[in-house]
Amino acid sequence: MAQTVLEEKKKSQLMTEGSIWKNILLFSIPLILGNMLQQLYNTADSIIVGNFVGSNALAAVGSSGSPIFLLIGFSQGIAVGAGVVVAQFLGAKDKEGAHISVHTALALSAILGAILTVCGIAVSRVMLEAMNTPAEVLEDAVTYMRLYFCGVLFSVVYNMAAGILNAAGNSKRSLLYLGVASITNIILDLVFIAGLKMGVAGAAIATDISQLVSCILSLRFLTRVDEDYRVTAKEVQVNKKMAGRIIKVGLPTGIQNMVISLSNVLVQVSVNGYGAAAMAGFAAYMKVDGFNILPVLSFSMASTTFVGQNFGAGKIDRVKKGAFVTLGMCIIYTILTGVLLLTFQDPIMRLFTSDAEVVAYGKMNMLYFCPFYWLLGILQGLAGTVRGTGKTVPPMVVLLVSLCLFRIVWIQFALPLFAGIEGVLLVYPVSWAVGAVLMVLYAWKGNWLKPAEATM
Repeated sequence: MAQTVLEEKKKSQLMTEGSIWKNILLFSIPLILGNMLQQLYNTADSIIVGNFVGSNALAAVGSSGSPIFLLIGFSQGIAVGAGVVVAQFLGAKDKEGAHISVHTALALSAILGAILTVCGIAVSRVMLEAMNTPAEVLEDAVTYMRLYFCGVLFSVVYNMAAGILNAAGNSKRSLLYLGVASITNIILDLVFIAGLKMGVAGAAIATDISQLVSCILSLRFLTRVDEDYRVTAKEVQVNKKMAGRIIKVGLPTGIQNMVISLSNVLVQVSVNGYGAAAMAGFAAYMKVDGFNILPVLSFSMASTTFVGQNFGAGKIDRVKKGAFVTLGMCIIYTILTGVLLLTFQDPIMRLFTSDAEVVAYGKMNMLYFCPFYWLLGILQGLAGTVRGTGKTVPPMVVLLVSLCLFRIVWIQFALPLFAGIEGVLLVYPVSWAVGAVLMVLYAWKGNWLKPAEATM
């Protein structure tokens, strides 16, 4: 037993000492692999649906993504807020604060998950119809979205549990549980879609079950670990003062997620106007896109935890150096993967479908995304760094201006100047460039390293 406890303490070691780049990289790797695994089972849905059901079903699964993210974006923001708060308490070695924050965070996730379940099921058809989803895609899209929200509670609770583990520096656990969930999802996809011919319903049910698995495993660990973030089931309740602190930190990110998702919904509406083939090609590439963007977000999350712990410990010099290390990792990764994706674009797109028109649309997406991911790396890397200090409003404003407001203006005024779908795709790299410039200016001139007043 003593050996097990010692091993877990090593896995949960704080990042306030030692090599900065090693701390961030080693903490990022499990996050990257975890996000990759999560993206893998999302992508497996699309690959199996596209090959065994057809391109219209592929379009249905893909077009449901933006309204789903719109609805769950707030809960993801609260999970980020909880992670920052927990990381700061752990960094300051405040056992009582860590205990209260962990239990309050899980209580909030259960409440949000229940609300999202009801709302998601109720508004699915209305949202998809408002997005001008083509008739040949609509019914499958409604089915997928409703069934997805039947299991959204498991996803919300797992994301909060993973945020707690990541805040404690134990990101390997998140990776392990996502690995199990990914294997479960892919096996169930093959059983439900290829074997039982359940179509998009099978894909949604497989996702729900896999999310349940990761939720159970993460909660089981949190109730058994011998650390300051251990969970006792009967103590999972909302502490009003702590909930206020978590929501205060997480609210900007939650609002940011929802508003950016709204802009993505508008982009999806524009794509829908070009027909089912364009929707399927866009949906397929968005799955590939995740394998590039998610590692960037992982570096950003690692920076948030690293900065949260060091900021809580008063080590401002490590915070500054960590910002540059994060930027370097983001830029190098995005340049390398952008080149690889462009090199193998045809075989990658043919994993999803043999439909030549759908493949052509997917390859067109690559040309507008892959050369410019490094701009997104700068934007998200700096945003994650600043969030770790608890100052979540400035990154929120930058991301809202660039990834939402700018995109809305582009769709309204610039899109009519283009004859084809190219105008829709161009909004991504241009908005990334706007965000990167704004985030660099804030990191340079903003007063984000000033310690905040303690509230607990």
